[in-house]
Amino acid sequence: MPTQRMDRIVDSGVIAILRGVDTESAVDVASAIVDGGVTALEVTADTPNVTETIDTLSDRFDDVLVGAGTVLDAETARAVQLAGAEFLVTPTVNPAVIEMGNRYGTPVASGAFTPTEALRAAEAGAEFVKIFPAKTGGPEHVAAIGGPLSQIPLVPTGGVGPSNVTAYLEAGAVAVGAGSSIVDDEAVAAGDYATISENARRMVDAVDSARD
Repeated sequence: MPTQRMDRIVDSGVIAILRGVDTESAVDVASAIVDGGVTALEVTADTPNVTETIDTLSDRFDDVLVGAGTVLDAETARAVQLAGAEFLVTPTVNPAVIEMGNRYGTPVASGAFTPTEALRAAEAGAEFVKIFPAKTGGPEHVAAIGGPLSQIPLVPTGGVGPSNVTAYLEAGAVAVGAGSSIVDDEAVAAGDYATISENARRMVDAVDSARD
């Protein structure tokens, strides 16, 4: 099961990040993202009522992976797993969260920024390493980490959008995490779901073009 979920994330190429989107709006936002072609959604754990949102989205979408991000401790990891989270994402290397993911068959994308952190995360059992914040080092930083650590699937996150996703994929990323470049706060507040859908479509098209 973890391998199947990993494959789906890699096949999709994009994880859309919902941060601070209330449960009532989350279904509409997620629907817009899915209409744009993104099939992996990350709801950050610092979002109010995160477990309710994950449960709601998991019930609503059959062919979409719904996961939890900004998971900082094992207790939160277990709570979101029970709510239906199919993958976990952390901003830092957190062995307790990785262990909880491994225990219950939930893939983990562990945050890391240096080669040492990336290797620690992989050795602790993380299936992916989220290079975060990606914009600090850019695609060159991702390539530099992937050079000696080519066995570790890298998912740069933070500042990734349609204009630079090709560079990240060419640097060796297997997928990317995208927040504001898809889930624009102003569009969410205005209920402008067409813009969110278009943002998602532009990202997917950029990924597809980079892979052709």
